[in-house]
Amino acid sequence: MTRIDFYILSSDQPQQADIFACRLAEKAYRNGLRVLLAVDNQERAEQLNQLLWTFREDSFLPHANQANGEQAAIEINCGGDPQAHHGLLINLCSKVPNWFSRFERLAEIVVQEANALQRSRSRFGHFRDRGYPLQSHKINQSM
Repeated sequence: MTRIDFYILSSDQPQQADIFACRLAEKAYRNGLRVLLAVDNQERAEQLNQLLWTFREDSFLPHANQANGEQAAIEINCGGDPQAHHGLLINLCSKVPNWFSRFERLAEIVVQEANALQRSRSRFGHFRDRGYPLQSHKINQSM
């Protein structure tokens, strides 16, 4: 069963979720996990692709956009079937992808913005009611 982690950021800025997603992807990659970053559309995928190149000067993360038919340890998905990915899914979509249960772990990143908080509370309840193992992590460090 997929383990689900909610990372609760102290920031109310949505872009902080993307920066934290890059850091989480880096940590998972360094621990040998394959990572899939799920976003809503191609424009958002391109923004995340650029951020993965620039979020830290001293780091390189091998990544690719699945829409381009490329493969890497860290992949960005904008709606298609992720194929055989089974490591960590970092969900940056407005909805939870219906194929999330193919993954060992699902990361939900929460910012302190009204709509984001409402979505996260709804998702937490949905997963809890279905018996998924849930963890919450308060992230108070500056991004």
